[in-house]
Amino acid sequence: MRALCYHGKKDIRCDTVPDPKIEDGRDAIIKVTSCAICGSDLHLFDGFMPGMKEGDIVGHEFMGEVVEVGADNKKLKVGDRVVVPFTICCGECDQCRRGNFSVCERSNRNKDVADKVFGHTTAGLFGYTHLTGGYPGGQAEYVRVPFADVTPVKVPDGLTDEQVLFLGDIFPTGWQAVVQCDIQPTDTVAIWGAGPVGQFAVRSALLLGAQQVICIDHVPERLAMARAGGAITIDFDNESVLERLAELTQGKGPEKCIDAVGMEAHATRTIDSVYDRAKQALMLESDRAHVLREMIYVCRPAGTLSIPGVYGGLIDKVPFGALMNKGLTLRTGQTHVNRWTDDLLRRIQEGQIDPSFVITHTVGLEQGPQMYTTFRDKQDGCIKVVLKP
Repeated sequence: MRALCYHGKKDIRCDTVPDPKIEDGRDAIIKVTSCAICGSDLHLFDGFMPGMKEGDIVGHEFMGEVVEVGADNKKLKVGDRVVVPFTICCGECDQCRRGNFSVCERSNRNKDVADKVFGHTTAGLFGYTHLTGGYPGGQAEYVRVPFADVTPVKVPDGLTDEQVLFLGDIFPTGWQAVVQCDIQPTDTVAIWGAGPVGQFAVRSALLLGAQQVICIDHVPERLAMARAGGAITIDFDNESVLERLAELTQGKGPEKCIDAVGMEAHATRTIDSVYDRAKQALMLESDRAHVLREMIYVCRPAGTLSIPGVYGGLIDKVPFGALMNKGLTLRTGQTHVNRWTDDLLRRIQEGQIDPSFVITHTVGLEQGPQMYTTFRDKQDGCIKVVLKP
């Protein structure tokens, strides 16, 4: 089969690799009909995530048709259409029973390594480093899905791939980021980053009743899409984020702040941006924490910071004293996708939201390598890429 494979920093290739096979009775093999490039994939592409190996199949946003099931899988049958969440969960461990699917205690087959790096294991993830199990990803023609009697989401008739594909990651990620904020009707929610997750956070915050949503970025197409979703926007290249937030909140600051950027935060004309890039170049820190610092500074006391943006290692010069003394609540984590999918699927069916709004580019799998660059560099108005194997 054909698949997009990692061959080092800024080197993704469309290779011919062996077809996946059933390895366990709970497995299923999925013929991929649609997959996508995620902002988190760019962290691999740019070389910021440890644990990648030559030839690893990448990608964790995918869906398709079941073509084979293991003997013990009673949930799926050949021909079912499914979306596959990026977090692999067993459904049986203590964390899964609590709904904390992204920290499943059994699905990471490199648990011993994860224990040493993080203190305790996280769940296994598709196509996302050997720290999370080294599972082949979904930017491919076929994928083996472990624990396929738990993880996949069946797609009802009448819905297109484009409407449901993002149930596997970015829609529930934006949703969880907002749910973690415990939105109140008087809240102002400020969202840093108008990429795909930020776009879904904008719409989720409004669906959940926020009074005002503000989105911060500097890419014109992204800002326009956020405004179309109901947000007030701040272009940090052309105006002061601090001054505009103070103006929009009568000097109080937003009650809820969401970091939908993560480790590769960009900023202009700021000392800490230069500092972070220098520290990264010298390998003295792995992640750029500009957005996190800014959120701590501007958030209203007793407010909440929610962080869906991916961080991979170490950050420096975080004003933890301000976070503590302002009484801020910090909520983080990979997404517990299966906790949210039933509700979000219902909202799609009822017409409350059509997630396909975020798609700007649809191409064949073979064009995937060049689209990584287009997406990363925000060329051609690119906000979200869907690949068709």
